[in-house]
Amino acid sequence: MTEETKTQAPATEAPKSEAPTPGAPDLTVQDLQALKVIIDVSSQRGAFKPAEMELVGKTYNRLNTFLEAVTPKKEEANGEAQAAPQTAPAPKAEAPKE
Repeated sequence: MTEETKTQAPATEAPKSEAPTPGAPDLTVQDLQALKVIIDVSSQRGAFKPAEMELVGKTYNRLNTFLEAVTPKKEEANGEAQAAPQTAPAPKAEAPKE
């Protein structure tokens, strides 16, 4: 009987789950890009008072700088893919006229 008690796991240990706990912050780069678009559209539609525009503009600029830093640039990705120089196709030769 003593051996059975030693091999059993304690009943107080809860199973671990991989899912985030409810209420945990979940903010992605896509969420930040959506916020940037929301600020842009809102300012175009006149949703902000003139006195608020400075704060909105500074926040937009900080958000834009952050997004540029964390997202890979298309030019860099294309530059790596096009590392080999491309050659122009040779012009077609016409048959000699008789």
